[in-house]
Amino acid sequence: MEWEEPAIILATAPQGEGDLLATLLTPRGAWRGLARGGAARARIAIWQPGNLLAARWAARLPEQLGSFTGELVHPAAALAMAARTPLAVLTAACALAAGALPEREPHPQSFAALTRLLAGIDIPGLALPALIRWELALLRELGFGLDFSPAAGANDQLAYVSPRTGRAVTLSQAGEWRDRLLALPTFLLDETEAEPDLPACLDGLKLTGHFLARDVFGARHLPLPTPRARLYDLIADQATGRILAGDDDAR
Repeated sequence: MEWEEPAIILATAPQGEGDLLATLLTPRGAWRGLARGGAARARIAIWQPGNLLAARWAARLPEQLGSFTGELVHPAAALAMAARTPLAVLTAACALAAGALPEREPHPQSFAALTRLLAGIDIPGLALPALIRWELALLRELGFGLDFSPAAGANDQLAYVSPRTGRAVTLSQAGEWRDRLLALPTFLLDETEAEPDLPACLDGLKLTGHFLARDVFGARHLPLPTPRARLYDLIADQATGRILAGDDDAR
């Protein structure tokens, strides 16, 4: 059995002498396989999490681990390493996908949105809001989609989300409960909105992080992946001025 598909490298681990055990996300789902020679000096730059490949998987039987070969299409990992925030976004996205998506189950929307995110990983101001929108797509495909439609009879601005139900709440509906609700940044309601600022992105990360932690990972008694938690801390530091948002080269 074999297939050829575009693929995103989600994770790798050393396996034997010079090989890698790789997890790839493709339109047909997340797949694991052996990348023979992937740890060799001539190939290691290709097999980095976040890179987009033209991949081929082959095995004698469908249930076997199988092996990968791949040609680099887009070096997202190398492009992200130029600055702190894109690298943190890439690392968080790959860790979320590797931990959340069941193996060998198609999730085409999540794959397409993650491909778009990684294609623009080095464009200033694009990667972070793209990650948050991708997290919403991931929640939706896993059956935990949030409801941003206005409630019947509501005629004012959607501004919050209930942390219990995932339904959007307007300013007038929030009332005295607003301190217990999650902020809903406007860029998640309008795809055409210009680059959101860091506080809006922080609100978006808090919103999606709550439901990822509770419904996707908490349901399996797992914590939110560490790279995702670190990304939130990084953006919180930038938003409060502890780290300058433009000072991405500071390590």
